[in-house]
Amino acid sequence: MAASVARIEKDFLLKVLFVEQVPLMYLRDRREYILTLDKPVTKEISLKPNRPISRLEIKSKMDLIFEYQRQIIIFSIEIKTLKDGRITADAPEFLYRNLDRSYSRIGAPPDLDVQFTFLGDRYNLAFPKVTEYEQEEIGEFVRNMDPRDLTGLIGQMGTWLESCADGYKFIIYKDVKPSSREERLITETGKVLYLPSTQGPLPTSDPHPKKRLITEETFKRYLEGAGVNPSKADEAAIGFVNDKFSKGVFSDLWVPILFQEYVIGYIHTWISNQDKKPFDYTVVDTLCQFAAILAYSFKVNGFFDPGKVTAPSFEGKVIDISAAGLLFAYPQSGLASALLPDTELAVQLSALKRSVNTNARIVRRYRDNSCSYFGCRFLDMAPEDTRFLFEFLYGKPLTDADAAFLAGHV
Repeated sequence: MAASVARIEKDFLLKVLFVEQVPLMYLRDRREYILTLDKPVTKEISLKPNRPISRLEIKSKMDLIFEYQRQIIIFSIEIKTLKDGRITADAPEFLYRNLDRSYSRIGAPPDLDVQFTFLGDRYNLAFPKVTEYEQEEIGEFVRNMDPRDLTGLIGQMGTWLESCADGYKFIIYKDVKPSSREERLITETGKVLYLPSTQGPLPTSDPHPKKRLITEETFKRYLEGAGVNPSKADEAAIGFVNDKFSKGVFSDLWVPILFQEYVIGYIHTWISNQDKKPFDYTVVDTLCQFAAILAYSFKVNGFFDPGKVTAPSFEGKVIDISAAGLLFAYPQSGLASALLPDTELAVQLSALKRSVNTNARIVRRYRDNSCSYFGCRFLDMAPEDTRFLFEFLYGKPLTDADAAFLAGHV
């Protein structure tokens, strides 16, 4: 995983770049450029390239790489001025080492055409959609259950809940729509509402790597989005929890059932016996596994078949690309909302009268006011295609020296 360099070390490295004239590598349009600092870094960084760089503009982003003491380090800048062959920018806020990209990324070449197609079945369903969520994996607890036996799965879930809960509900949004605050909350966020005790606050952190809980911060953002004055958010969050306690609910858990980008329903379970052990995180994890296998069971039993559609092909604006993956943008739309982390796409890269066909997985996603941005990692690309793509992007053959410098770091 990429790790940001601590501030003191960052200041030291920026000083070293000038004092020792450490070369910075910049890749663009299949060419490699070397830049050096022509003055010490203060609030700005000033760079001089070894030769003119074509098509640079004010506000262009540059990813710069250097090696120091056998470590590969990268940082990004946004160009402020271009004058007399020199480039200035604000000093980088972060430097990164141990990057998880396999090859250095560059701006998309103008003669590269990229087409994307969804892999697997796609659906247009009359269920609420979420804009962000992480696909839950089917875990060991439910892995050996028969997904074709939906009634049996629901029965097994009920039997298991009897051992740790005082009651539960299993709701599918077929003839009903989200109406209560809890239903709207889990449906709009696609996350789990977990209150281990209604005598305490909402969780302040999420131990799961994919961040699937509605934390106190998430809840307050939801309230503000619903029109609650931010100054009243703390009070409203406390009142939400206290209201459950006053109604005799002492531990509460709401788990959405997700299928692709749709929330098709939820599982709600609670404890009303104050002497009973409250729900721990093992209960959350197990119920999330049940939710995942129930969604899969609905699929294999044909519940979603009337909404099946042909997987669309589309073009995204490629922001940057490497021999291991790419970042592309797509306007905010229904299609963009379906491009969630872990979604797999077929990708066709066309360049120099040759096409490379591979698959890619979305590993990160973020958005601004107009577009969503998707970072993708190529999957199982054929070695000859990797070599061609490397040579096309970087303008040179893939050598052992290049692999040693680039592979596994950037």
